[in-house]
Amino acid sequence: PLQKVAQFQPDLVTMDLEMPQMDFIDPVRPLRASGSRVPIIMFSTLTERGAVATLDALAAGASDYVPKPANVGSVGRSMEQVREALIPRITSLVPRAFPRPSGTADRVLPPPTARTRAVTHRPARQPAGGYRLLVIGSSTGGPEAVSTLLSALPPLPVPVALVQHMPPLFTRQFAPRLDRQVPATVVEAGPDEPLLPGKVVIAPGDHHLEVVATAGGFRGRLTQGPPENYCRPAVDVLFRTAAHAAGGAVLSVVLTGMGSDDCKGAQVLVDAGGGERAQDEASSGVWGMPGAVATAGLTEAVLSLPDLAPEI
Repeated sequence: PLQKVAQFQPDLVTMDLEMPQMDFIDPVRPLRASGSRVPIIMFSTLTERGAVATLDALAAGASDYVPKPANVGSVGRSMEQVREALIPRITSLVPRAFPRPSGTADRVLPPPTARTRAVTHRPARQPAGGYRLLVIGSSTGGPEAVSTLLSALPPLPVPVALVQHMPPLFTRQFAPRLDRQVPATVVEAGPDEPLLPGKVVIAPGDHHLEVVATAGGFRGRLTQGPPENYCRPAVDVLFRTAAHAAGGAVLSVVLTGMGSDDCKGAQVLVDAGGGERAQDEASSGVWGMPGAVATAGLTEAVLSLPDLAPEI
């Protein structure tokens, strides 16, 4: 793969996690070590082993992944599912090959060599009683961005609720993996999950995570309502319900991700008086979700990934 990439200079590389006579990490790490920033999309299986391997590949430098279809009944339907999942990722990760109208988000840039100065879009504010809840949304490029962010944060005096676009088996592996890596306690949300200080709760795949107010604080409620922005879990659902439960006492953070599953929920949250921060374009794998809230003027500051933890 290294020689082929050097020879053909492709815009994007796809790899199967199950390649004959080769560990899937073998080509990813050397490519990144060589300085190549070519986007890499992995094809993974919807199994626990596939989930672990995919997370390993993302940690090694892969850009995103597409699950292989399972139990769909026909080759034609399998091809359709691959096409539906793969094409949006390609157009987001290789925007120069698929020009979008001026000002459209989902832009991709290589990682920054230095920190980016914060860009304030509206006056920063904080409720008189302080923030009582932190909510985070991420998608493409999110697993490593989330790991980097949470690794830089101490256990916080408020609960953290997080939506990362992932299938069920993947979030089941993602939560304990993060729990081993970061100072806070990280769990995949259960049906009636207490949201507690020092704890990060991750929405399970195929379930929306809603925030509900209780007499003593907050809890997470899982639902299988209709997908929003083609997503379940959806960031919009988390942000919107957090605003309903805590009013202006919510700080929201949008990390790298494809699409705009965050903008409507962020609008509700900001209208309620909550705070909004977003990852900047230079440090994002895909500046879709953070770009959407920044372009809409909803975020108080756009910050590089290394600067987000001190800001929080």
